[in-house]
Amino acid sequence: MAEPTGAEPGAQRGPRTYARRWVFLAAVGLLSCSNATLWLSFAPVADVAAEHFGLSMEQINWLSLVYLVVSIPFGMAAIWVLDSVGLRGATILGAWLNFAGSVLRIVPCVAAGTRNPFAFLMGGQSLCALAQTLVIFSPAKLAALWFPEHQRATANMLATMSNPLGILVANVLSPALVKKGEDIPLMLGVYAIPAGVACLLSTTCLWESVPPTPPSAGAASSTSEKFLDGLKLLVRNKAYVILAVCFGGGIGIFSSFSALLEQILCASGYSSGFSGLCGALFIVFGILGALALGLYVDRTKHFTEATKISLCLTSLACVAFALVSQLRGQTLALAATCSLLGLFGFSVAPVATELAVECSFPVGEGAAAGLVFVLGQAEGMLIMMVLTALTVRRSEPSFSTCVHGEDPLDWTVSLLLMAGLCTLFSCIVVLFFHTPYRRLQAESGGSPATQNARPGVPPGSPSMALPAWKLQEAQGQLVPGAASLGPASPRARALPPPSDPRERTLTRRQGPASRFIEGAAPHSSFSSPWVIT
Repeated sequence: MAEPTGAEPGAQRGPRTYARRWVFLAAVGLLSCSNATLWLSFAPVADVAAEHFGLSMEQINWLSLVYLVVSIPFGMAAIWVLDSVGLRGATILGAWLNFAGSVLRIVPCVAAGTRNPFAFLMGGQSLCALAQTLVIFSPAKLAALWFPEHQRATANMLATMSNPLGILVANVLSPALVKKGEDIPLMLGVYAIPAGVACLLSTTCLWESVPPTPPSAGAASSTSEKFLDGLKLLVRNKAYVILAVCFGGGIGIFSSFSALLEQILCASGYSSGFSGLCGALFIVFGILGALALGLYVDRTKHFTEATKISLCLTSLACVAFALVSQLRGQTLALAATCSLLGLFGFSVAPVATELAVECSFPVGEGAAAGLVFVLGQAEGMLIMMVLTALTVRRSEPSFSTCVHGEDPLDWTVSLLLMAGLCTLFSCIVVLFFHTPYRRLQAESGGSPATQNARPGVPPGSPSMALPAWKLQEAQGQLVPGAASLGPASPRARALPPPSDPRERTLTRRQGPASRFIEGAAPHSSFSSPWVIT
């Protein structure tokens, strides 16, 4: 089923959208949600799982940390698979890896007398971690290949926010399912069901990587650069490097915040139940904020403005959390701070991903978005190590509710560093990040020469590029046949005056198109002497 965009009969077939794009989006979203639940399924019930399998708490923690470890070396391979093999192949591969990992984790529960359950659990988590590198990079590419220009940010948001939704499900469902060690097999079986559904949906309902007719001009030229050439272009792109490092640092800060939230709050006397509530508010408000901001950006195309404002508000919320979390009895203020941190921080993720694609076009979406997340995982590990290393034992009496059997930690310096890093990354983006929207310019038919020729339009504005119909009017009506002739071309200078009186009128008329031509750069294709005179 296709939804034509209104092309005239007999005209060249224009962009089209297909209803099955929503099936593709549902498959990727369910796969991402399932992968996130598998990632954190053990964390909320770590003590019960450790006792049931006879493992240490450190081994249980590694079942979650393996996701970060695997994503860094295998992230580049996942980028190559996305841009070279295709979106369909990458999604199906990720779905089967995710399902195989979920099944492998059940083996110690159904096979009596398993000597080394940790090997099966770690093997299953490692397969799921490999699947994550394919899943988490795909939303930007899916939005670019299957969705029209006015739906891309929304589609990217829906696929991207499926991951934190899975984190929320794991934090709520695992404690609800597991009351004692005998409930662990039930939990693992429940989490294998959505993994199997996602695998079935991806294998049977995804027929092609790209639609028969692209939904936009940008989709038609997607992944026009080879893998290594694209990476070289990304490294040389100043705007992209600034965005990747700073937004990747933001991803690292949020990963550290999610992992350390319970330890930070219990040291100040807050219960684990309240910590779980703050984590839930953090994710729920993040999803709501991402939905609102995605719809706004789809209509306005203010990617840069939305990203900069959201990062600044995120920095303020992070500073507030660093201060309030060290005070006792501030449950309402802490809940509000975590909600605001999620609202501003999570909401910027899909918009910043779209912005990374816009500033790096025509590099493939998998490379542009994937490299940002690879940097984010690497920075996340580094930030988490530094934050934990800066903690010190509290010397004064405390009201800690931590149950780790050790003296409570003082997180003051670590939290101030986290707020400082968040503020630093935001300031760098606000002051030094400037870029045109290359993909939107390509879709509207503009070129660098023509875009720079328009006075009064700031760089990076979505209205920089001249619309395609105006370019056709200027080239086809005002200058018939001379669009491809340079200013020094003898044929262009030898063109006779137009014989049609209407064409003479057009050449003399000082309308918007003529004023644009007169202001063109010297090497513009509009600078034919015959037209200017």
